Amino acid sequence: MLRIAHNERKNWKALARDYGFNFHTIDGAAYWDETAYYQFSLEQIENHIEAPTAEIHQMCLAAVDHISQNEELLLKMRVPEWSWQAIRDSWLARSPSLYSRLDFVYDGVNPVKLLENNADTPTSLYEAGFWQWLWLEDNVDSQKINRQADQFNSLQEKLVARFQEIAVINQINTLHFSCCKDTDEDRGTVQYLQDCAKEAGINDKFTFIEDIGIDDKGRFTDLDNMIIQDCFKLYPWEFMLDEEFGNDAISNHTNWIEPLWKTLLSNKGLLAVLWDMFSNHPNLLPTYFAQNAPLSSAEKWIKKPLFSREGANISMVQSSGKETQLSTGPYGDEGFVIQAYCPVPQFGENHTLIGSWLVDDQPAGITVREDLTAITQDTSRFLPHIIL
Repeated sequence: MLRIAHNERKNWKALARDYGFNFHTIDGAAYWDETAYYQFSLEQIENHIEAPTAEIHQMCLAAVDHISQNEELLLKMRVPEWSWQAIRDSWLARSPSLYSRLDFVYDGVNPVKLLENNADTPTSLYEAGFWQWLWLEDNVDSQKINRQADQFNSLQEKLVARFQEIAVINQINTLHFSCCKDTDEDRGTVQYLQDCAKEAGINDKFTFIEDIGIDDKGRFTDLDNMIIQDCFKLYPWEFMLDEEFGNDAISNHTNWIEPLWKTLLSNKGLLAVLWDMFSNHPNLLPTYFAQNAPLSSAEKWIKKPLFSREGANISMVQSSGKETQLSTGPYGDEGFVIQAYCPVPQFGENHTLIGSWLVDDQPAGITVREDLTAITQDTSRFLPHIIL
């Protein structure tokens, strides 16, 4: 695993404009960064990342099955009691899932360690599935990168195939897509998924979350008063369940992607359940619900809210109990997990995190993110990768 400095393509910003990549720069700083790339060997990809991704995903599904039947765990994970049966029903029906991303600590040598499962609303999909592949093609064609170079990236073809499967399972006529307003990254992710759905032969329609209405029968509607029968929503389930119309959201009127059972997979409490079910697994870190954490068993711990996203509200906790806040944010009232500290590797000043994608149950590619701090956040840089 090498970080290799590389010259930018002279025309990449013009290409980004042409392809609708409107969030390559955030707050004046680079988000997409092609001044370097990461190089992996085929063994590292296949044996160190892809194989553990598939195994951990199956472990996560086993944990969902366990949690869905365990009221004590549902309470610890702060899942609203009125939603439990609907979650169980969604899981037992195996309501179809589209995609997810596991975030790993990986240094190229030691086994990957799971930091968290982004199973409900993972972003950086467009950059991973399309844009970094275009970067590779351009650099190979211009002989700036070895022609033997490849990339762990079958995201787009797998997304298209999965959309085709879901369309058959749910008997979709029109698939709505939705995200919040004023979020360029979310809108870019959803637009990319709309393009994949179109390629799969699905009629698609977009509406912002804020513009979704509800009729007198409890059915969600768009601005044209069209009933939303099937919908991909880039909007967390824990937010939906906390809203006035949360009960309507779990009715049988709308087939959601991601499905309701994903609320268990994206909850940080999953990490504590995994450690309890598969203790000492080489790809897991010791993790406990905060009220049960044996702090004396390790020198440093990371404290994470059950619902946090984008590295928000993270703290470092010493075995003595001393706590140091590392990042701020809106989460924490729901409770925490405590995870053994495992620093991401550094390449120069850059702290590097690997995101490993799955489409349905199949590993499909990786994301490489960098930051000058130890916490990967929404503004952390995205770098391309190759296999050589």
